[in-house]
Amino acid sequence: MDFKDIDRLAAIVSHRDIDPGQVIFEEGETAEYAYNISRGEVRLYKLLPDGRRQITGFLGEGDFLGLVSDSTYAYGAEAMTPVELCSMRLTNLERLLADIPPVREKLLDMSRDELAAAQEQMLLLGRKTAREQLLSFLLHRLDQAESDAPESKLHLPMSRTDIADYLGLTIETVSRTFTALRDEGLIELPDTHTVVLPELEAVREAAGAF
Repeated sequence: MDFKDIDRLAAIVSHRDIDPGQVIFEEGETAEYAYNISRGEVRLYKLLPDGRRQITGFLGEGDFLGLVSDSTYAYGAEAMTPVELCSMRLTNLERLLADIPPVREKLLDMSRDELAAAQEQMLLLGRKTAREQLLSFLLHRLDQAESDAPESKLHLPMSRTDIADYLGLTIETVSRTFTALRDEGLIELPDTHTVVLPELEAVREAAGAF
């Protein structure tokens, strides 16, 4: 972006701090703002008519949320950790995108990534066992981390319940599967929010990722 375009973008941005567990917006709420995550992790979810929750994704630093093609948000968003957001009124953002092709193209690329992620989750929910689902989830998080560390170590800010709601499993199944994978030596569990993958190729094979 040119410096003048950066200045124009900065002019429409305000900043918000969100506490863990705080809702950013609800599904069906009138869409007024789009957000970019400066720091922290957010869960996206939809509520079923009977009150059950389906988590549809997890977003982190650099990701956008609240971009809509309608007048309302298609999902809810809630902070999992302390979150810092860049907030942009949608009407201002739309005018800016019309004038700045690089930003428009970046958002288009992100939309393509979201579609690919949705297709991957459909595969997870429909064709893989609980064991394969959980390992595939861990591998996906590892790819997102883009870590250069020799040890495949993951920080998981979400709870076991969040993972269960994302994979369409029960919390009991997720807990049992974590334990079974640890007993097999495919993963190590130093603490509740940390997973180590000591032999990455073995994990990929077990996940059906080849």
